[in-house]
Order: sequence, then structure tokens, then C-alpha cells
Amino acid sequence: SGKSKIDTGLPFFDHMLEQISKHGNLDLEIKVNGDLQIDEHHTIEDTAIALGDAFLQALGTKKAIERYGFLLPMDDCLAQVAIDFGGRPWLVWDADFKREKVGDMPTELFSHFFKSFSDQARCNLIIKVEGENEHHKIESIFKAFAKAIKMAVTKTENFNIPSTKGIL
Repeated sequence: SGKSKIDTGLPFFDHMLEQISKHGNLDLEIKVNGDLQIDEHHTIEDTAIALGDAFLQALGTKKAIERYGFLLPMDDCLAQVAIDFGGRPWLVWDADFKREKVGDMPTELFSHFFKSFSDQARCNLIIKVEGENEHHKIESIFKAFAKAIKMAVTKTENFNIPSTKGIL
């Protein structure tokens, strides 16, 4: 239904995870007690791993899902996120940022978040963004990611595994 209760200790990251919940129509409850006294890395990485694992478990055999899913315009930005829950992890990241941080998050950790998610969920992710405003670029990626997930996990009329091989 898109409800969320998120507390990672990183307000901007919480805001981005809320985008996944809201725009993916997913209920998310995330509570992280990380080692923020050191830095943000483990909190962001471990959240992605846990979220990826949750998707891996929830999708099970992947019967009757669309499998693929998105393109999202937002203000000055265009984000493209293609996802395939086909069982093979891969990340293509085409996003450059001019700032070291947005909010309390180092921009270098955004690609790491999606790589960790992709590895754990065993999905392909291709993420591209263009635009001027760094906040908008990041937010549009998270919103497009949510929409891609929503499309990919939508149930189909056909209760088969979406693969000619019969397995994902």
C-alpha cells in the first residue's frame, strides 16, 4: 500500500527509501542500528543487502510476475531504471554527481547501495540519470527504481515462470 516506517539514522537516506515505498506501492519497515560513528558505508550497504534479500525471498520462484520493469522525468532530470529479476546480478551505473554529499549521504554510496541490492536480490539493474540538480537526480533514481520494481513484481494472468528456460 506504500506505507513506510523508516529510521536508518541518515535522514536523506530515509527520504530516499520512503520513495521506494511510496512509488513502488510497497510497505517497508526499516530500522537500522549501524555504526554511524565510523561512517555511513555499512548502514547503507547493509540496508541494501537486507532489502535485496527480502525481495529474493518474497519473489520465491517468480511465477506470475512481469519480471521487467521504467523511465521517470522529474523537474530538470530524467532517470531510467531497468530491472530484471532474472536471477543474475549486474549493475550498470551511469550517474555522475558534482557534489560529494547530498544531505548526510556521500554520493559515492548511491551506486554501492544499488550494487548491493542487485547482488542480493539477484537482479539486473541499469540506472542512468541526467540533469542539473543533484537532489533531483538522486530522488528521480529512487522513484524510477520504485516504479521499475512495481512493474516487475506485478502479477500476470499467466501463472508461469517468465522465462523460456522455465526457471529464474
